[in-house]
Amino acid sequence: MRIYLIWKWFAPALLLIHITTKLIGLETGISADLILYNLVVIAAIISILRAPLHSDPFAIAFTALACASWGIGSLVSSLSEFLNFADNSVLISNISYSLFYPFAFIAIPRIIGRRSKLQLIEILDAAIFGLGLSSIVTALILIRFIENIPGDSAAAFFAVLYPICDIALVVIAIVGVFISGLSKRTALLLTGILTFALTDFYFLWEQISGQYSFGQISDDGWLLGILLIALALWSAPNSNQSDSKIHPALIAVSIFISPALLSAIALRPDYFPIYVVIPTITTLFLAFIRMTLVIRQASNLGEEKILARTDELTGLPNRRRLIAEIGALSGVEGALLLLDLDGFKPVNDQFGHETGDQILRQVAARFSRSLPTGSVLARLGGDEFGVIVLGDESTTLEVAHALKATLSYPFAIGGNQISISVSIGHVRNDKNGDLLQRADAAMYEAKRSGKAIVEAAVYQP
Repeated sequence: MRIYLIWKWFAPALLLIHITTKLIGLETGISADLILYNLVVIAAIISILRAPLHSDPFAIAFTALACASWGIGSLVSSLSEFLNFADNSVLISNISYSLFYPFAFIAIPRIIGRRSKLQLIEILDAAIFGLGLSSIVTALILIRFIENIPGDSAAAFFAVLYPICDIALVVIAIVGVFISGLSKRTALLLTGILTFALTDFYFLWEQISGQYSFGQISDDGWLLGILLIALALWSAPNSNQSDSKIHPALIAVSIFISPALLSAIALRPDYFPIYVVIPTITTLFLAFIRMTLVIRQASNLGEEKILARTDELTGLPNRRRLIAEIGALSGVEGALLLLDLDGFKPVNDQFGHETGDQILRQVAARFSRSLPTGSVLARLGGDEFGVIVLGDESTTLEVAHALKATLSYPFAIGGNQISISVSIGHVRNDKNGDLLQRADAAMYEAKRSGKAIVEAAVYQP
């Protein structure tokens, strides 16, 4: 158990050592300082991967990927500092740093919530929200600060992009905490994200003011934020946690931002930086993909609901659908008929189930043709059918006799003439008692007595 906990506290211990050396002014040399700095990141990634099993495996995986991307950026920056790499090392490190955010957009809602599967829509929502918010804030902030940030335009863009993405992360975390409730897990996560974000804002401020120097103690703020996020994975989730995810309203706002921003760019092309167009167009493209998936899912769900209430053999409504229709009969004049085929079992025994299935389909067709408009015909299972008929008592009894008459002539199947009959239980919708139960009793009385149609007795509570 003690060995197991080493993975939890090893990274914080390394960070404490690194901060202590900075505070006491211990001269360790730039190389030793950067090695220790990056060892903290590696230890944090190991801690994330060793987190208890009660954490969502997807949350662990994407958190590790986020920290690994940021760690690669830190490693490239460190190597370029004392090995004098080529100029493109800055661009490589910035790209690696920026990859932290797409992985974090997916990981954070999963750390807060409890889901066993990763859905494509979940990834799209995270990307849409992050890009949408980033594009509008970039448009508002970048044009104000880009001229004051040292370096080329790409470096300036990334310097502003980081805090913008941090805003998106903070919003996602705060919304998730409101949904799932405050706990040790969510408190560590939110504190870690806020620490990481504040460090980015401080970095941007110092760059603008020209006071930033590589390797200063404020850089440990990023490490502290990552460690707090890692420690959140070691804390058990609340038992009452919900399946938290990015709120649909936030997605809608993010999608709305894109066409609005494109319109503004079209009207004032000289006012907005070209970088804004990239996340804006990407947001609209991802929104189109998401809409397509939602429409497809809705269509599939509709088909599943239909299939769930449809008899596979005859295509009629099934028992579930009939019960639902009975529930909607309140205050409507009508009757429920239950029909059970007589002599059907010997047909199955003599001619086989395939012939029996053909008869059931033909019976369903005959019954359907004899019913008035507004009636509901359902197959309840086996050779049993149910019918809801609207109208007064004489009308519903007339329908019952018509249904019986449809079976007065035989079925011609495979050169065989097969005759069957039907027993019908009839019960009026008198708002008393269980209609299905009373109709079932009347139907069995019809079979027992040999009468074709039996009306249920008046209900006596």
